[in-house]
Parts: sequence; structure tokens; C-alpha cells
Amino acid sequence: MCGIIGYAGKENAVPIIVDGLKKLEYRGYDSAGIAIYGVDGFDVVKQKGRLAALEARLVDRTITGCLGLGHTRWATHGEPSDENSHPHLGSKNKIAIVHNGIIENYKRLKERLEQKGVRFASQTDSEVIAQLAENYYNGDLLDTVIHVMNTLEGSYAMGIMCIDDPDTIIAVKKDNPLIIGVSEHGNFMASDVPAILKHTNKVYYLNDKEIAVLKKDSVQFYNIDKESLEKSLETITWSLDSAEKGGYPHFMLKEITEQPKIIQDTIQSALKSGENKTIIDNINIKSFNKIVITACGSAYNAGVVAKYVFEKLCRISVEVELASEFRYKDAIIDEKTLVILISQSGETADTIAAMREAKSKGAVTLSIVNVVGSTIAKETDFCLYTAAGPEIAVATTKAFSAQLVLLYILAVNFAAKLEKIPQETERMLLAEITILPDKVSNILEHVPYIQMYASSCIGYKSVFFLGRNIDYAIALEGSLKLKEISYIHSEAYAGGELKHGPISLVENDTLVVAISNCGRLNEKITSNVEQVISRGAKVLIIGNRTDIQQNEKLSLISIPEIYELFSPSLSVIVLQLFSYYVAANKGLDIDKPRNLAKSVTVE
Repeated sequence: MCGIIGYAGKENAVPIIVDGLKKLEYRGYDSAGIAIYGVDGFDVVKQKGRLAALEARLVDRTITGCLGLGHTRWATHGEPSDENSHPHLGSKNKIAIVHNGIIENYKRLKERLEQKGVRFASQTDSEVIAQLAENYYNGDLLDTVIHVMNTLEGSYAMGIMCIDDPDTIIAVKKDNPLIIGVSEHGNFMASDVPAILKHTNKVYYLNDKEIAVLKKDSVQFYNIDKESLEKSLETITWSLDSAEKGGYPHFMLKEITEQPKIIQDTIQSALKSGENKTIIDNINIKSFNKIVITACGSAYNAGVVAKYVFEKLCRISVEVELASEFRYKDAIIDEKTLVILISQSGETADTIAAMREAKSKGAVTLSIVNVVGSTIAKETDFCLYTAAGPEIAVATTKAFSAQLVLLYILAVNFAAKLEKIPQETERMLLAEITILPDKVSNILEHVPYIQMYASSCIGYKSVFFLGRNIDYAIALEGSLKLKEISYIHSEAYAGGELKHGPISLVENDTLVVAISNCGRLNEKITSNVEQVISRGAKVLIIGNRTDIQQNEKLSLISIPEIYELFSPSLSVIVLQLFSYYVAANKGLDIDKPRNLAKSVTVE
């Protein structure tokens, strides 16, 4: 959700900022711009569309300066346009800002400023920040920024420059991610690590309402009372290669193929060594009478899978809630409830709100996130980190798989502590989990068949996914993946619901994808398959079935045998590849699908 980079240093800021924006494209955007402090003040260039359009405009401009801000915008207030793009200037051209977030009281502030004669150039809530800062400016930029922070309501990550401070950027955050990087040739602010990883792996993580003052050779931190803060410098362990395509046509395909190692590393962290194991071992599941899992998007689908696993193994009630609904429903939770929050970024706005709602009711919170230092990681009582590394493609793959294995391990650990399974069963289940990387590798050796089948599916306008029990849970993720990157309408249904409405949508040559790994339910899903074929559908079965006779209406993509509750980790690999190759054959922008953002940091 929007990308921000700022640089205060010794080198020309333009190429540094443009390159940083390229590394943030995965966050989703519809326009981009830069503001550079030069000899004649601010040089601002911004453009609707992809970064290539901005670069084209920069070709004929001679812009130099060692201080600057860059931004990729994902429209919320005001349509995608040059005028609504960031950076924004105040009407006196004295202050320049970039902003990610939502200013909830912008209308009231805008009306007040307009009554004072301020003229606005855009329809955005963000421009209010620049105009407000100019209105408050008294010669001290830090005082001005604090005054602005005390006035704004909503969420923000911001970078601010002032014409009177040619060597300074001020960065602030509230409910949106922002990091500060330090290097030998200058200092950075950014929405995410990939933007600055080329220059440094040394970063500070800002907490809410903290302020960073960046100059070329120093970074100082303050709280909102202008008191100096001491913060710890941390080292990013990601390699620069992990944020590059490495010869693959898309990040998504690269990240799919990385999954055996990602799953292996995540298992290692939870079973053999590392902080994850310590945390899991220290959770007293006997203190709780209910588990609530809350998340958004694919993370929610991981939670649906987990519900089946936890309830089967632990015999404890599990509820799965969309975070956007949980925060408003007055959930029935208390100190006897364990609330599990799942978020790749750790900055998902609705999940943060759900976390704070749960904590306010006394619940114990456990998060599964991928980003160290993120808001959810810092605020939950317990935090487990997936070992996915940077995930650049908007559609999650490897982070989702890492979330699943952590949830499996949690369930087995809890079941053993609750004495719901004997030791030999615990050992068997953990052994099944540890062989998942090899099973995933086996699937990745048969990509050409999946690719060939997907190539015949680009003409469908709708695709339906079916499954029963835990196969239904992973069908939800398969449907989401397809619609995210191929723009084909898709829906997932529990097989038993087929005759309660969905079958009315089946017509000649409809494609139905059926997941079938639950042996005791094979006959049931086979019945569903026969029902849709009799109405003209074509069916793709994904599962460990050996009894399927393929024909022109029925195809099978086999996956290896695995314990039923862990089969989603194998089914999802096929579903990811299927979606990827459908989108690739349509020639779509797979890593940056339209209208989507990697991290949804606003409502």
C-alpha cells in the first residue's frame, strides 16, 4: 500500500530514489513521483501510471540534489492522476511531503485552511498535511511536524522536507510501516527493506508517534514531546539476491520454487532451534478454553485450514474471523481466549485493529508474521516468525506455506500438552511435517504438466473450486490465487453445498477444480464431480487419488501421499502453479496485479 523512500546523503538522490521506488513496486501503485531539493528549491516530477512513465519524464530533466523523497501511490482519496500523485507541496512551495495512510479528519482541516485562503491542487487527504505544515511553520521544522502530528487523526507514514532546511528530512509514523536505514554515504527512510537493501542492511524500526530527523551524516530520534530517544540499530539478514528475480520471469514463480527451503527453514526454527521453538514451548494452552484466529486474505485462508487441524488434534473450539469483521462485532472473548493473528507484513490495518480489540478484552495474543519489527510482531504477547524472507509478488505463496507449517506445529504441540494425542502419534505427526519440503520438491519436478493444463484454461470467465473438510479450506486459497492474478472470476464451495445453489451456475464447458485428499470423503467428492460433468462441466482433480480414469472431461494432477491434515501444503503448490501459468499465458502483470497492494495498511 503505497511506497515511500527518502534520502539525505552525499550522492545524487535521483537515481537512488528511483531505484528504491522500483524495489517497492510490489506494494501496488497507480502513480509515482519524486521531489528533490536542488539549487532553486524543490524539483517535483510526478506521473500517473507505472514508474516507466515517470522515468520517461525524467530523461529530459536535469535534476540533481542530495536530499529527496519518492513515492508510489495507491489511490484512496482522489482518482489516479498527475495532480493527486505524491509528493505534495504546500501552496507556498515551502514544504514537501509524501504520505502513506488515511487522514480521517482531512475534510475538516481542509475547510479550515480554505477559509484562510489556502488553495488546494489535488483531491487527496495527503495534501492537507503539506498545507497544514506550512500554516503552522514557525521556523522550526521539528516543532511544526509535532504540531501537525497532534492535529491529524488517522494513520500515516510520512516524510517531510522544508525549503529552509536543505539538509534535513523528518520521518514520522503512526499505524503504517516506516524504517530508517543508515549507510556510509547517507541515511534513508523507507516503507520496506527492499527499497534500501542495495545500500545498507542496518536499520532502525520506528514505533508509533516516533520521529526521526535525517541528515547526511546523522539520525536523531524524538518522541512527540520532543524528548530525545535512544534506539537500537538492527541488522537485516535478507540478502540482496532474495529481493531480485534471479533469472525468473516473475517474482511469483521464483517464490513458488523457493518453498521447499522456506518450509524447511520454518520447520527448523520451530522444532529444532531458534526463538520460535522457545515461544511455542512456553505457551500454556491449558490456560485457554477457546482459540480465535483472525486475519485477512490468504492469511485468513491459512486460518481456515488451521481450524480443521486444531479441532481434530486438540479437541478445542476454534473460531476463524475476518479481521475486518472481528474488529466491529464485539467478539465474545476474554482472558481464557487465545487469539492468533496471521499477517505476512505484520502491518495489515484490519488485523492490527483486531489485535488491539482482542487485547482490550483481556485475550492473550499470538501472531504469525514475516516481518521483524512490524507493528503486530511488537504488540502481541507472543510472536512466531515465518522464515520466508522478502516476498515481492503481491500474491502470497511462500509466506502462506510458512504460515501453514507453523500452524501445524502449534496444533501438534498443543495437542500433546493437552494430552489429546499419545507420544507415538506426536512423533508420527512431526515426522510427517518434516518430510513436507521433500514432497513439495517432488511436485515442483512435475511443473510442465501443470503448465500444459493451465495453457488450455485462459478462456474461462469463471472457475469453481470444490472440496470437502480440509480440502474445502485450501480450495478457498486456490480460488483467491486465480482471481488475484488472472482476473478470472472464481469461487470456492464446500462440496456438500453444491446442490444448495452453486450447481445452478454450472453449464457446458464450465471448469471445476476439485481438491480430493480426504480418503474417507473420496466417494463424496467423486459424486460432486459426476454431478457437474453430467451438466457439461470439465473437471480438474488435484489430489492423491489413484482411482481416477482421465478423459476429455476429467483430468488429474496427482500429489504425493501425506497425512490428511497436512495435505493443504501440497495441494496449494499445484494451485499456485495453476494460477500462475493461467495468468502467464494471458500475458498479465503477475507480480503487480491491478488494484491490489501487497500490504493493506489502510481500511
